[in-house]
Amino acid sequence: MEGRLHPIRFHQVENSAQRIEKCCIKRRTKKIKDRAGIIDVVANDPKTGEVVLVMNEPGAWSGSDERLLGLQERFNAYVSFLLDGEMAEAHPDLVGKLARIEVRCAHMPDARALELLGMIHDQLAFQEIKMEVVVRNDECRRPKE
Repeated sequence: MEGRLHPIRFHQVENSAQRIEKCCIKRRTKKIKDRAGIIDVVANDPKTGEVVLVMNEPGAWSGSDERLLGLQERFNAYVSFLLDGEMAEAHPDLVGKLARIEVRCAHMPDARALELLGMIHDQLAFQEIKMEVVVRNDECRRPKE
């Protein structure tokens, strides 16, 4: 399947956190500008048995190089946390579980962000890490006719 892109799974939910049993929550303020090293939530999803790292993206997507670089740096921190032993040290009970990074957005990502997220998704698949994007508002829902 060389060259085949794997679609990013998008979810529209009102409260996806209801099905995640939280084992550790690190609440951070939206006022923090440099969020590259912050893991917003580390949780266990009892439905799937996966470790879930939640990355909150509350801001609008500007398509700027700066915004995309910040997103890439955050993913690097999340993957490092999973693969370099930090998670095993902080949460030994989660060692050996499959992992998922869930990007929770307040707004639908723009075209440049979607392209980057697609490339990140494909790279994470090589490490057997799932990625999902959750859009938490009605912005991408179509009205019923």
